[in-house]
Amino acid sequence: MEDKGKKGNVFSLRKKREKAPPGRRAQISGPIQAQGPSPQPSPGSKALTEKAPQARPQAGGKTADLVKRRYSTRPGALPHGFDAAAPPVPSMPSLPSRYAQGAAGGPPGSSGRGGSSGGKQPLTVDINGLKDPNLRPEQYVANVLSAASGDEIREYQHNLQKIRNRTSTDLQQNVYQNRTRFIEISREAEKLKGEMRTLRSLMSELKTNTNALNQVSSGGTSAAPETQAQAYDTMTAAARKQANRSSVANLEAMWNSQLQSLWKNVEGSQKFLPAIAGRHIVRDSPHWVELNAATWKPRRAIHMFLLNDHLLVASRKKKRVDPSANGVEQRQQPVQSKLVAERCWPLQDIQIVDLSATSGPMSADGPAGERENVANAINVRVGSESFTYRNDRPESNEKSTLLLTFRKAADELRKANRVQDEASGAKDPLTYLVGQSARAGKGAAPSRTLSVNLSKQRPDIMIDVDGKQQNLRWVENQADELDIEIALQRFDEAVARVERLRKLAKGLKSNAIAQDFITIKADERADRLAEFVTVRLVATHSFVHATQENIGWLVRLNFEDRARESYLEARSSVIAKRTRQCIFEGDLQQYIFQIAFVYFTIIRNTVTIYQACFPALMMSACVKWAKQHVDGFNRILGRQLSSFDRGSVVWQECIEMAKQQAALMTEVGLDFKDLVGSTMDEDRAGSG
Repeated sequence: MEDKGKKGNVFSLRKKREKAPPGRRAQISGPIQAQGPSPQPSPGSKALTEKAPQARPQAGGKTADLVKRRYSTRPGALPHGFDAAAPPVPSMPSLPSRYAQGAAGGPPGSSGRGGSSGGKQPLTVDINGLKDPNLRPEQYVANVLSAASGDEIREYQHNLQKIRNRTSTDLQQNVYQNRTRFIEISREAEKLKGEMRTLRSLMSELKTNTNALNQVSSGGTSAAPETQAQAYDTMTAAARKQANRSSVANLEAMWNSQLQSLWKNVEGSQKFLPAIAGRHIVRDSPHWVELNAATWKPRRAIHMFLLNDHLLVASRKKKRVDPSANGVEQRQQPVQSKLVAERCWPLQDIQIVDLSATSGPMSADGPAGERENVANAINVRVGSESFTYRNDRPESNEKSTLLLTFRKAADELRKANRVQDEASGAKDPLTYLVGQSARAGKGAAPSRTLSVNLSKQRPDIMIDVDGKQQNLRWVENQADELDIEIALQRFDEAVARVERLRKLAKGLKSNAIAQDFITIKADERADRLAEFVTVRLVATHSFVHATQENIGWLVRLNFEDRARESYLEARSSVIAKRTRQCIFEGDLQQYIFQIAFVYFTIIRNTVTIYQACFPALMMSACVKWAKQHVDGFNRILGRQLSSFDRGSVVWQECIEMAKQQAALMTEVGLDFKDLVGSTMDEDRAGSG
């Protein structure tokens, strides 16, 4: 069976002949015609066609195709011109990202360009291509709009404008959100910074006090320092807490002993430095001499005591000698001296300056003694007074040490005062907010009134806002948001917030303190907002819609007079500017026509915009302004016609030309034709 299967799988080039069924013989077919249309033979070649032998039909089939393919292939042959030493064919480069999307999304030729006709896709803005940092605008526009029509170009421009507006809106929104988050984070960071500063100071004081107490206790016991450290490590938490509490108490006791020693050694120091919790000596600096500011000669010996909140200056004086002793005993006794307190200043009121860093060329070129005085001298400034001191021991570097210690003590005192102010402000919100208003420099009188009323009423003031009870901190937050709106020039939202605050203040008739406080905040922001809107009004006074919007904001802020005056002043400046641009080149009629056209056209446009922005009751100010400028035109006209006789041809032509231009005023309801040239005789008589 296996042999038969193998024989059955043997490949043979012969085609097996199938046996015909019995009783049926194979028929011989006729000549096989060639496939496809054949050309009709011409009559002359018919005989040749009949005599030519018929083409032998080729046997078809799978076996014949395989044989033909086998005998027509040369396995070892290389193509003509093949170079084995040539480098390999490089790979195809990848398409850029901005073209890959167009090539993958559609058939070739649909790369984003196309018109509305011919089956092309409409022009679309490739945002990814615009984000490319290596974008070349001219080349990009040429590639995209090379085959576009005018309508397609306008539509593409419109799409670009919409994307630009959307991007600008997103940018403003991001700026607003980032600013709001920044304010919140800065507040939290400032609060955390203050807490960390307080914690750091407490930890440093605790470490210093603990080290001092360990040193003191080590002197009175015979135990070794290692044994004491091991004993402290084995203490329980309660014992450590009790030890820390006792160490703070011991520190206070040590500071009190320092003050008592200061009072004992320095005469009159107790009246300058009474006992206050936390007051202690930071630096004891002897060997100073007070110098005369004019002659730089020493006056007396000085001893300085730097405390955590004051600077005490004591002079050294000799004690009286016992008159009962004889001369030999007086010479043998050492000279005794005592310290007497002379001056004492708070650290926040003084300033210590190193004279060696601020010395001029005179001291540098002077004698050696003067240079030495300047190098070791300091200057203490208290208001309008100034005191100069010099250290007698320059090699000890006492001057620089005292300066560094003073700066550190002043910074710590300033930080402690700030923390105390913030703590008091958190407990008393109204006093804190009133202090902010007073420091701002505006609303000083209302702030004083609030401070007086504060003594009569508790600061925990609550106001009703849309059915909810809010503290005055809420008003401060609203003022901060209003400042953000003003900074971003969102005038419509800012005006709405000011109106809301004023409406809220009017509704608090029973709470005068909160009403005055909210009114102060609203008026301050309204004044600042009106300044920005006024600047915008002056810049866009020639446009009706923008002028209406700006004046509408000022009217809602109760600044109608400022809006009217600013608008009319801006229009007056335009008249003066355009008039100066008219140059007289010898033709008087042409010059008078230019001046009249400028004056009366601008007056007409001004009155038109004024009527659209202000009510009719305020029209008198605009009419007065127009009359003033007509008088100004008459003065110019009188100066130009002063050399011509009244009634002459040139005079009449100029007057008629000016009246024709003045007739433009009738379009806005003003008739100033009779006023043109009416004051020329008066001006001429006044000048004569």
